[in-house]
Amino acid sequence: MKAVILAAGEGTRLKPITTNRPKPLIKIGGKPILEHTLLTLSDFGVNEVIIVTNYKEKAIQQYFGDGTKYNLKINYKKQEKMNGTGDALSTTESIIKDNFILIYGDLLFSPEAIKKIVHVFKTKKIDGAIAVTPIKNPEKYGIVEIEKDQKIKRIIEKPDINEAPSNLANAGLYVFSKEIFNKIKQIKASIRGEYELTDAISLFSQDGNQVLAVQIDKEDWIDIGRPWDLLEANKWILKKLSQKVCGTVEEGVHLIGSVTVAKTARIRSGAYIEGPAFIDEGSDIGPNCYIRPYTSIGKNVRIGNACEIKNTIIMDKTHVGHLSYVGDSIICERCNLGAGTIIANYRFDSKSVKMKVKNKLIDSYRRKLGAVLGDDVKTGIHAILLPGVKVGNNSWIGVNYILDRDLPANTYAIQNQNREKYKKPII
Repeated sequence: MKAVILAAGEGTRLKPITTNRPKPLIKIGGKPILEHTLLTLSDFGVNEVIIVTNYKEKAIQQYFGDGTKYNLKINYKKQEKMNGTGDALSTTESIIKDNFILIYGDLLFSPEAIKKIVHVFKTKKIDGAIAVTPIKNPEKYGIVEIEKDQKIKRIIEKPDINEAPSNLANAGLYVFSKEIFNKIKQIKASIRGEYELTDAISLFSQDGNQVLAVQIDKEDWIDIGRPWDLLEANKWILKKLSQKVCGTVEEGVHLIGSVTVAKTARIRSGAYIEGPAFIDEGSDIGPNCYIRPYTSIGKNVRIGNACEIKNTIIMDKTHVGHLSYVGDSIICERCNLGAGTIIANYRFDSKSVKMKVKNKLIDSYRRKLGAVLGDDVKTGIHAILLPGVKVGNNSWIGVNYILDRDLPANTYAIQNQNREKYKKPII
């Protein structure tokens, strides 16, 4: 059975993380999101995958190539214009000749989830199967309305909480017969001007085709839509890793629980690392650091003396200066945090942390959430970033500066009488 992965989106809700990289290439637990998906499909027995791309398509193609290293044959199809998920799937029609698996490229799922939905599709000999999972906030998902015998009636995108027909979210994992393409041709553009796959599914079901909902456990599925979802996805992946210590671990280091240390990584004396945690190639940790659970450290990262890192993703070639604290944050590539930088993760009033997503302030419903730093961000010594702030690519935060709101890309924030922010000069 072939699989189609929709990976064309720009990932605007994850900016600045996705400014320089497509969402499928964001690394968690040492591998890009899409690589975790491909490995799960390969282990299940899928031998051919079609990846639909658009945003930074060359980066995706260069990373995954023809799929040989995953025991897969990978084809790529470009969605020329971002006209919705239905339009994206339609680009693969010439390749799909039989039943196929369809997956959104911004989610993670367990082998059990894919096994369950494919098993139902095959044993019941139906026309379509959709994975659904119970959620608490239906207004943020496509909600599935179900008739008797688990038959799909319709899918409503992000309904008002009082109008949601169920608490079952569309998990973005499907199995279809090729007849779904005929329904895609019949749908009309939505209010957003997009051709939605969910509209085609509703039409597919209403025309008498047997499309069933298959409920999967919430623990078998992670949707990555907002920055803090990456922290949950990272936690989900790290929990599944077994300890593998290949690098240099000096005397006096304490590794507690499942800690992965890559071959060329170095952990200096006095470091105390609680797993699950992942430290990639070429990274240098310590001495006397405290790395707390659910931390992923990328390639060639330097964590200086007496730092504390908690539940954080730190990407390649970033430097965290000595005496710094980073909590519940995402730090992109080539950042340089000056000595004594504090990235706070807890509000003084103990309320949940809010963060701006697409210029709208959103409640994360998390009591602990730090900052999101884009690529090439620098902080001066003793800089403080308050919970929920985002810093755009190539911005600098000056000595002793307290950042209490988002900082745009290419901006220099310094501490003076007027707490001014300047556009950085082009060098």
